[in-house]
Amino acid sequence: MQDIDIADLKRITELVYQKYNYDFRNYAMSSFKRRMLRIMELKKLTVDTLLKKLTDTPNFIYEFLDELTVNVTEMFRDPSFWRVMREEIIPSILLNHKNFKIWHAGCSSGEEVLSMAIMLKEMGIHQDVTLFATDLDINILERARAATYHVKNMELNEKNYIRFQGNATLKDYYKEENGYAVFNKDLLMNVTFRKHDLVLGEVFNKFDLVLCRNVMIYFNQSLQNEVLKKFHESLFKYGYLCIGSKESLIWCDYASRFIVVNNEEKIYKKIKD
Repeated sequence: MQDIDIADLKRITELVYQKYNYDFRNYAMSSFKRRMLRIMELKKLTVDTLLKKLTDTPNFIYEFLDELTVNVTEMFRDPSFWRVMREEIIPSILLNHKNFKIWHAGCSSGEEVLSMAIMLKEMGIHQDVTLFATDLDINILERARAATYHVKNMELNEKNYIRFQGNATLKDYYKEENGYAVFNKDLLMNVTFRKHDLVLGEVFNKFDLVLCRNVMIYFNQSLQNEVLKKFHESLFKYGYLCIGSKESLIWCDYASRFIVVNNEEKIYKKIKD
């Protein structure tokens, strides 16, 4: 098993930044290192051959991003979070306006976006909500847009949905085709999928609700600060921010501009511009 040192990791991140304008220089080094070792093992590369491939084969960047960005997700992940969404957060937004906007930042293969769409449909407000789903990786965005998942994944998704206490069964929302669950395209009618880099990308809209769950754990402290600043700017006053169960705003410079709405589910509300 080969190893990789900090100097090599810096050479890789610098090359990717200079050549492709993707900035991984402030990712948490321990998880970045694990991902690099995985890529090298999977593609049978050394540090030098990896650097050469990144230099000489521009299309390889997409394979690199696919392996680097963490795409392990599921529908209705943490069902208690989704119950709080349905029973407290969405009704609170609806008190102020019927039409509102949600941003799924780092949407990966789209399971969270579909979960949101199904929940909004069951609440009878699906047509009134605009969703933006963004990710760094264009390949994973294509998978999210296709809303097609291996049937073997559906058992866990269905269990989560049952614990969420949905109105129906997940089977009502998809057809089985050749071992895949193909979800009803109407669910995504109000969703805009777009490439967006949380590190280098600009603030592109204003939202009532931002979900970025289990993404910031891969960032170091200064990058978490930068990204939180972006989320703060992207939210209307009294808008909501949801982060992952292992994440916290506590150390961030912008933490004082939010209040904790639900500590267990990591839901915050913007109270200061």
